[in-house]
Amino acid sequence: MGRPSHRTRRTLVAALLAAALTVPLSAAARPRVPAPAPAALPALTPATLATVYAANRADAARAARMAAAHGDSRRAAADRALASTRRRLLAFDGRGDGLATEVFGDLAPADRIAVLVPGSDTSLDTYARFHRAAKALYTAAGRARGPRTAVVAWLGYATPATVSTTVATTGRADEAAPRLRALVRQLRDLAPARAHLSLVCHSYGSVVCGRAARGLDVADIALVGSPGTGADDVSGLGARARVWAARGTGDWVAHVPHVRVDLLLATVGLGADPVSRSFGARVFDAGTADHSGYFTPGSASLANLARIIRGETSEVTGA
Repeated sequence: MGRPSHRTRRTLVAALLAAALTVPLSAAARPRVPAPAPAALPALTPATLATVYAANRADAARAARMAAAHGDSRRAAADRALASTRRRLLAFDGRGDGLATEVFGDLAPADRIAVLVPGSDTSLDTYARFHRAAKALYTAAGRARGPRTAVVAWLGYATPATVSTTVATTGRADEAAPRLRALVRQLRDLAPARAHLSLVCHSYGSVVCGRAARGLDVADIALVGSPGTGADDVSGLGARARVWAARGTGDWVAHVPHVRVDLLLATVGLGADPVSRSFGARVFDAGTADHSGYFTPGSASLANLARIIRGETSEVTGA
């Protein structure tokens, strides 16, 4: 079958929106999980990192007890896992769907730092999956550099549901972008002066990175499994960074229509395909990865992401 016509793609986008509008709002009906407000934290410096980690772990432990008392065993288990003394939390908020920022590695001396930005359906309830991806990325990227590499798993925004109206617009990404920019500024202040910072952006997380990219002080932005960024091409991002993109041959996101359609209440669609020639990103090999497979140990996509994080750009293999 050939490529769908422009009219067909417009129709598909409108149909997706209509379908999303008919989905029962089960998430809205779910009782809100009680949790304490985040702790007041000192300014982030190398000297205060341990204090910040401990305060956020204590918050996670309190949230676990409150969730258990509320009868939500799934959330209680997720919170307890984050409260472990082995975890390094830059931020934690157990309220609602929850937010967390976790560090893998020793952040203060790291001269290679990557921020992993998740896509749809990521919350504290599903955090274990995100944790595994970040840990795999840290293991792969740190293999050649030891303790001088760090990965920051940033669940710092309310991700959209995969089946929803919000996933087809930039609205959540527009809300998240200032928070991501603030995190990058924090890391710049904390890290060695010449540290190499990268963003690794999965699925809808690539929309967040696209909205945050303008002038951002990072060296590389890698988009994997991206449905679009809200821009028509790399120049539209306004990024100072190198922009990379990859999509595995098993990823269903290849079938998402890459258009924007103006409807009555919103603009639906996320623009150009980041792996297309016209977009202008540096396309790299992601092998046979499906939409959840970009961080699978031993995969082509993970190996190339590790090279990007380490600044080994000449070693990245092309598609």
